[in-house]
Amino acid sequence: MRQVIAVTALTGVLLAGAGCARQGQDPFAVGFASPAPAASSVTPTPTATGDPGVCARAKQTGSAAVQTYVRKLAEMLRAGATGDRKTEQAARRDAEAALAGWRDVLREQSARATDPRLRTLLADLATEVGKLGTDVKTIDETEFDRLQGRLDELCPA
Repeated sequence: MRQVIAVTALTGVLLAGAGCARQGQDPFAVGFASPAPAASSVTPTPTATGDPGVCARAKQTGSAAVQTYVRKLAEMLRAGATGDRKTEQAARRDAEAALAGWRDVLREQSARATDPRLRTLLADLATEVGKLGTDVKTIDETEFDRLQGRLDELCPA
């Protein structure tokens, strides 16, 4: 049960404004109040940094990666609780792959950013995402929350 609470807390930290909801009777089911932005967004809106494309890509990728990550963590915990090691390991690999993809996009967008504050922030976020794993007990929620808050300041809306 402690892991269920940790997954729920992690979701709240990683997706500012997104909520968790139980679905049916499954204690590991996770839902989101707001879906990931469409990848085919028209023109990104101006940002405090002047890097609308970088901001949009970083946020869209983060939203999609977090949804996949949390869904796979829940699947991993559910499989572990039932003793299904094969499914548990597959879900773990998928969760880790979602994080790796997110980390890579953050690094890529950091290199593209023209604003030095955004460049540094995205590099810091990439480092934090790189530290995340599938052990919910080891996640530094405070640091990640601080960095996410800075991203929201530099890339509003």
